[in-house]
Amino acid sequence: FIALKGSRHNGHLFLKEAYDKGIRTFLISEIPENFSTISDITILKTENTLLSLQALAAAHRKKFNIPVVAITGSNGKTMVKEWLYQLLSPDSDIIRSPKSYNSQVGVPLSVFNLADNHKLAIFEAGISQPGEMQKLQEIIQPSLGIFTNVGHAHDQFFASQQQKTEEKLKLFRDVDLLICCSDHPLITTALSKTGFMASKLFTWGRQSGNTLQIKAISKSNNNTLISGIYRSESLSIEIP
Repeated sequence: FIALKGSRHNGHLFLKEAYDKGIRTFLISEIPENFSTISDITILKTENTLLSLQALAAAHRKKFNIPVVAITGSNGKTMVKEWLYQLLSPDSDIIRSPKSYNSQVGVPLSVFNLADNHKLAIFEAGISQPGEMQKLQEIIQPSLGIFTNVGHAHDQFFASQQQKTEEKLKLFRDVDLLICCSDHPLITTALSKTGFMASKLFTWGRQSGNTLQIKAISKSNNNTLISGIYRSESLSIEIP
């Protein structure tokens, strides 16, 4: 049982309840008086249980040498993750974040599910304040990244949208390839400002010069036809 402390909760208030349910090992940052006299338990005491949880998850991640996809952005993280899973799962054993587990607690819980049978991992990462993405990067250690977009979520906690974009980009500092949309000027500016290598980019958008250039989007009652150019060849993609 890991007793997490937050602004509106304290897991240490539930130690006795967890004990009554059969738990005998506890990671805590404080020892309540009514708990220290119990003899049949193991207590691991740390200064910060959240940081310890994240360190344990990072250590678990290092045991696996498989491709790991990390997804961030203001919107669409869970949708893109589920789309990828549906497309790729018939051909590979994939682990993915449950639901929208992309927070400082959700990411470690997702990574703990990594097992020897998995051939690919897809994790989403979300932040609400500066300084958070560095921790998630160290846990996920992605080899491939997807940056969906930048919107106005959590703007109040950052000096500017540009700062928020650069903070999100920290997730991809060590990836072999980053997929992103060049139609978002905040993303392209952040990439240029941080010196992200062009050789590690797969960009898509409406302008020429993208890896995948979108030429037209035609919608009908039942489907959407996307026309584009990839490696000098025209292509079309039909989606529901």
